Amino acid sequence: MSADRGVPSRRGRNKSGRANRGEPRAHRSKSVGSTEWLYGIHPVREAMRAGRRRLVRLWIRDGARRPDHDALLALAEEAGVVIEWVDRDRIDACASPEAQTQGVALECGPLPEVGLLELIERAARAATEGVTPRILALDGVEDPQNVGAIARVADSAGAAGLILTERRAPSITPAVARASAGAVEWLPMARVSNLSRALGELKQRGYWVVAAAEDGGSSLFEVEDRVLSGPTVVVLGAEGKGVRPGILRESDHRVWVPMQGGVSSLNVSTAGAVILYDLMRRAAASGSK
Repeated sequence: MSADRGVPSRRGRNKSGRANRGEPRAHRSKSVGSTEWLYGIHPVREAMRAGRRRLVRLWIRDGARRPDHDALLALAEEAGVVIEWVDRDRIDACASPEAQTQGVALECGPLPEVGLLELIERAARAATEGVTPRILALDGVEDPQNVGAIARVADSAGAAGLILTERRAPSITPAVARASAGAVEWLPMARVSNLSRALGELKQRGYWVVAAAEDGGSSLFEVEDRVLSGPTVVVLGAEGKGVRPGILRESDHRVWVPMQGGVSSLNVSTAGAVILYDLMRRAAASGSK
């Protein structure tokens, strides 16, 4: 992604690593309902730790137990998830041909999404604890690997959530979960039909909208702190296309990531990481989170 076109709180977790949001744990059941298979150590572990999905059964590859399987077994036993030892072919069939399952697969329900208002309310609750609300919105980012990588960045940078569109955005599939290393299990995600309208709603609630775009924008590192303080929505556009003009019109500020090397572009998740971590740095310097 071109650097000029790409761009409240970390959810509390208790000592057991579970979500600490005053919300009920996910229902564990072997009953009816659509399910999918997560694979890989990190996605499977985070799905069980976060407890947002309906958990059905855990498959472990027979005869190839790894040290990090022990933690998964303990989580499954604590959650009452059925554990089955199966052969390699059955586990590998749960993933795409090129994927590495690491000998584990978890049958579970789909990851629930939240509404925009619920996402805003969660961020507002975090703000009462001194956390500066930061939300990430994607405009036309369709590649599942990019969305997963962005979700991982957003969670690690303390974003309150991720906004996706109903069109021109992927579903949160096992491939996205894998690319995020399980971060999607912790990051609230809202899907909206009209991103421009959603940004307008956020602006009415006191958010500044910052779009990653060179045209009419400023270097990220030259923008004054007062401009990038307070509740913020960072909008990232698709690689090669950028943020759409209609969405840019909704933005309060446009920023671009300065480049000094011979390569003049960044992947969208990398550009997002630079922007989100710079916002986190600014917040920390001001004494907030």
